[in-house]
Amino acid sequence: MTGAPVRLGGIHHAAYRCKDAKETVEWYGRVLGMDYTTAFAEDHVPSTGEYDPYMHVFLDAGNGNVLAFFELPNQTDMGRDENTPAWVQHLAFKVGSEDELLAAKEHIEAQGIEVLGPTHHGIFKSIYFFDPNGHRVELAADIGTAEQYAELRRVAPMMLDEWSQTKKAPRHADWLHEIAREEHAKAKTGA
Repeated sequence: MTGAPVRLGGIHHAAYRCKDAKETVEWYGRVLGMDYTTAFAEDHVPSTGEYDPYMHVFLDAGNGNVLAFFELPNQTDMGRDENTPAWVQHLAFKVGSEDELLAAKEHIEAQGIEVLGPTHHGIFKSIYFFDPNGHRVELAADIGTAEQYAELRRVAPMMLDEWSQTKKAPRHADWLHEIAREEHAKAKTGA
């Protein structure tokens, strides 16, 4: 911690916009098993007082984490930041193991949803797909060792400093990419 007077207790919820609250609740329940827990609906925004009817729905993402969505029927159709690639902004959820990740992929594809991956990131593997609102969703399974995570934490300040100066990928964690390359080569040869 930085010594700042603020002491966070975790993320209360992360909120995104949706096209249809009911469709979104049903999709996250069916595809990811999230429980729909709470809704708020107002005609006036509590923080600003402006008239802008909304439905605000909350879903249990596990382990005390909450994902929320706003449906805003009086606003222009939702879009995305066209200056940011679609792969950048995403919701990432943790699953317990690589086996769970593969089972999730099978389940999601059986729903008729296109899934990319698994992608090997050295210390975790991920799959990617889109929700009905166009939000990219990632499921990730940690596979790294305690030593690998400790090394990443150790080199993080150096990587950020180098990035800030060069705007090129720092080489402090090349070993991480080598792990992913080796696994990819094994998968291609069936070894």
